[in-house]
Amino acid sequence: MSVLDNFESWKDFLGDRLHQAEGQGMNQNTISEIAYEIGGYLANQVDAKNDQEAVLRDLWNAASKDEQHAIANIMVKMVQNDGTGR
Repeated sequence: MSVLDNFESWKDFLGDRLHQAEGQGMNQNTISEIAYEIGGYLANQVDAKNDQEAVLRDLWNAASKDEQHAIANIMVKMVQNDGTGR
């Protein structure tokens, strides 16, 4: 099963990667920019596997560049307390 098949698994996966990046000293601006790049990739290259991903894709595609950065930052905030190690 892919982490994209279940939204909770996806959030845990993102949370794990976020904690790993923070543990390696990555600053918040870099994390934010990477989240933005991943959001664009997922919206344009990956089929939504569940309703939540479809909504995020639709929001992303309707948003301006600034709004997409805001969505990426919100996703980072949303998974800060997620992950398998938490």
